[in-house]
Amino acid sequence: MTTTRSGAKSEPASKKEHGEEAGSKHQLDTKGSPEHKRSKKNDGDKKQQTIEDTLPSPTEAYGDSKNRASPGGNKNGEDEKSENGTDTREESDRVGSAEQEGAREGVVPSNILEKGIIYFFIRGRVGIDEPSSVDDIRRSYIVLRPLSKDAKLGEGTIDDAGNSRVIAIPKKVLPLSGKDRWIAFVEKSHASFQTLKDEFISASDYETKTAGVRHTPAATPIAEGIYAITTTGRESHLAYMITLPEDLGEVQKEIGLKEKGSFIISTRNPQYEAPKGVSIPKGPDYPKEVLDEFRALRWSGTQPKHLDYVNTQFLLVGESSGIEKATEPQKEQKEGQEKPIEELEKLEDEDTHRMESLQGDDSAAIFADLQAGAKDYPKLQTTF
Repeated sequence: MTTTRSGAKSEPASKKEHGEEAGSKHQLDTKGSPEHKRSKKNDGDKKQQTIEDTLPSPTEAYGDSKNRASPGGNKNGEDEKSENGTDTREESDRVGSAEQEGAREGVVPSNILEKGIIYFFIRGRVGIDEPSSVDDIRRSYIVLRPLSKDAKLGEGTIDDAGNSRVIAIPKKVLPLSGKDRWIAFVEKSHASFQTLKDEFISASDYETKTAGVRHTPAATPIAEGIYAITTTGRESHLAYMITLPEDLGEVQKEIGLKEKGSFIISTRNPQYEAPKGVSIPKGPDYPKEVLDEFRALRWSGTQPKHLDYVNTQFLLVGESSGIEKATEPQKEQKEGQEKPIEELEKLEDEDTHRMESLQGDDSAAIFADLQAGAKDYPKLQTTF
């Protein structure tokens, strides 16, 4: 069932949510530097169901914060470089038609490492175009579309900066509490809208020797909103607020989406062998300065630049009490800067009005935002 929107603009309701304390020190007990080991081939979703015992808890994923590289930068304070040697900050800061760069300069708190637009998609199993239950879903996805940190959103679409990332979630549903912790990985980085349309959203057919032609269904949108990657000094968080659909349906709730939600996120050090059942054929191609920042830790608080590398694996840990922990103000926050929750609420309000300015129902608005024709792709799904 498709959720439709009226042309009238309305202010989104503000809801308070309460978070919980998580995270502590965990220094790897090892001698010398870890040796780089080639990851084993992914064994599929079956083993993904039994990996929790091999993954760190929220209180085990982080090491001593002393001498840790500053969030969002390397040890020497130099600009980050993407895989092709270009400056990733410059790529993320390009201005789109609805993105007013620098409009909030000096206001955004420093513990917001990145902000942007977030999309949630699902893809059915081979041959299943319209999933009728979670069991019919092959995989869920998050698409992150970074904006300039100081940007304000106006009406209309945002120009394609070619900096979108596709995050694959093999477990299909999102973690809801601290007991839920599993691996996600970057499937695409620095992706243009054309790449998203050709290599992610669209359906495809392929030939097999035993079963003939097999059909991989198109990716189906289930939500759109805004996000921020934040740091509390010890740990990183991915916080989000849903803009569309206005009311979460059965599908969204089954997947684990909330109107406002967050996860603790930590990146796996690829110099160590992956936990059993979550390895992929090839690890991320991090430069030496990024690898050095892990030091002897198996896991490190996720920085936005980690997500700019294909095959980055990171741990998603659920936070059952909302986004309060993820948006906690820091003691060193400068005078005149907003609280993180205030910045997210303003961005959510701006995105609500922006999406309302796009014609059509929720599906049409989401695909228009990705510069794709809604008629060519599945409608936003809210019920099974």
